[in-house]
Amino acid sequence: MSQRVRTRPEGCGQALSEAYDTALLDLDGVVYAGGNAIVHAVDSLGAARAGGMHLAYVTNNALRTPDTVAAHLTALGIPTTASDVITSAQAVARLIAEQVPSGARVLVIGGEGLRVALRERGLVPVESADDDPAAVVQGFGGPELPWGRFNEACYAIAAGVPWFASNTDLTIPSARGIAPGNGAAVEVVRIATGAEPQIAGKPLPPMHRETILRTGAKRPLVVGDRLDTDIEGAFNGEVDSLLVLTGVTDGAQLLAAPPQHRPTYADVDLRGLLTGQPEIAEAGDGFRCGDWTATAGAMGRLELDGDGEPVDGLRALCAAAWTAAGEGVCELDGGKALARLGL
Repeated sequence: MSQRVRTRPEGCGQALSEAYDTALLDLDGVVYAGGNAIVHAVDSLGAARAGGMHLAYVTNNALRTPDTVAAHLTALGIPTTASDVITSAQAVARLIAEQVPSGARVLVIGGEGLRVALRERGLVPVESADDDPAAVVQGFGGPELPWGRFNEACYAIAAGVPWFASNTDLTIPSARGIAPGNGAAVEVVRIATGAEPQIAGKPLPPMHRETILRTGAKRPLVVGDRLDTDIEGAFNGEVDSLLVLTGVTDGAQLLAAPPQHRPTYADVDLRGLLTGQPEIAEAGDGFRCGDWTATAGAMGRLELDGDGEPVDGLRALCAAAWTAAGEGVCELDGGKALARLGL
């Protein structure tokens, strides 16, 4: 699939779980929130797996090991093995291993997920800039990461050691709200050193490559809740994507998405894996999906007419908004139309 300007969500005559061999699923906001399973996630994933779809879980969080993530998912009722989990720690460890000798020391600023991934690549995690590291790697270390770890990174980088980051997500969801993510920690080191890290995680190619290498997917479908990581990562990897509205992205953000953030499909939750996706057809000056028709009307407003499944109305609105925006960002007022859908 070549990169192009998407002007509407696409349709699919089959259930997505039948049309694609592997689902590359984000975790937070897709499968669980605050550690608890999102409604319909367990049953939907079980049905997709029973129908023959391979399920792989792809996370930018480098703190937890694949074993830990797999155990968590299994406890939620989603049987998972460590080989089903791909982390940004694994992606950045491969990136480092391609640039330093086997057995090289790597200064770790982060948690156990990074250390396990480095050892898997034949590299030796160390804790101090005085340990003669060949590289510095920074990943999410959790709220208890000591400030002094940033000092060690800065000392090594100032001495000319190459710097790598698992990902640059500025925030991470927690049970109490939105907290600083690894990207915020990376900014601390960037400001102090003036250096730029090599980055592995979503939406960049090293993470997509790691995922395909580990899953062997031939026709993958990226499933996520974030436009700037999950959907952009699918765009960069030139594969199809499904956005679910159970996480950080809401209807207004979807309508305003620039081309690299526009998903192939959109649905309310993971039940969308088990159904076909309706076609969005041109209808007069607008677009029809199901029982809804949407147009980009006068005065820069999105107009919606009809009744039925709210997500069909959202798909029709996206077609109207993205067509009106072209390669730019949609600035049309869709608030009234979205309010009618309750999305």
